[in-house]
Amino acid sequence: MNDETRFGEVGEAQVLRSDAGGIATLTLNRPAQRNALSLALIDALRASIDAIAADRQVRTVVLAANGPVFSSGHDLKELTVHRADDDRGRGFYAETMRRCASLMQAIVALPQPVIAAVEGIATAAGCQLVATCDLAVAGHGASFGTPGVNIGLFCSTPMVALSRNVAPKHAMELLLTGELADAATAHRIGLINRVVEAGQALAAAQALARKIASKSTHVLAIGKKAFYAQRDMSLAEAYDYTVDVMVQNMLARDAEEGIGAFVEKREPKWRDC
Repeated sequence: MNDETRFGEVGEAQVLRSDAGGIATLTLNRPAQRNALSLALIDALRASIDAIAADRQVRTVVLAANGPVFSSGHDLKELTVHRADDDRGRGFYAETMRRCASLMQAIVALPQPVIAAVEGIATAAGCQLVATCDLAVAGHGASFGTPGVNIGLFCSTPMVALSRNVAPKHAMELLLTGELADAATAHRIGLINRVVEAGQALAAAQALARKIASKSTHVLAIGKKAFYAQRDMSLAEAYDYTVDVMVQNMLARDAEEGIGAFVEKREPKWRDC
């Protein structure tokens, strides 16, 4: 899929997709709404992720955003409208949060690595989205936070991804104070991998994606799945599980090819199997 593809509401491109060199770049495209995660945008991004999961031509994914804000989180205007519902919005709120949680889990389950390219602000569910990606690159002017506490709404669902990326006390400070962390602080606490010059996050993320795309997609998928699976196991369980993963990986054709190429001092020719 080399042409730009659009997912979302009829007449409105919620998410843009462009493919080049095995890299699919997904771009959030609600800049006037600060790329707030409306239900339509959540569904559009989920459709994009599902399409990529079945696309063997895609080796890595970059997630970016149009406009000065990466994502301000859930669409509070949309949520507020539903306070007029008979149930005061309970049903809509539950559906929105469930579908957002499902999207985040789909990103983690995606066989291909996902790299966030962040310029501007990533707050609340927008920060959750960055934390959910496997890797993240941010421009110097980017900032991150979970400011829900400032408006009486603790960022409980963003907390899930945030607390799995940074140390508990760093996560709690962001959650309890609602303050923003600049890119340097986000890098220091482990929320992002790299800080680059402002405006260069997308280029840097795509360069990182190209490096990863040069590896076997089969091996990357094995490794990504194993990383998230073992993380919540006990030490003994994690070793038992990864021993089995290593054995299965050793039997893969690409492991045979890669080890042979190393021994023979040549470049490997991946078959992605």
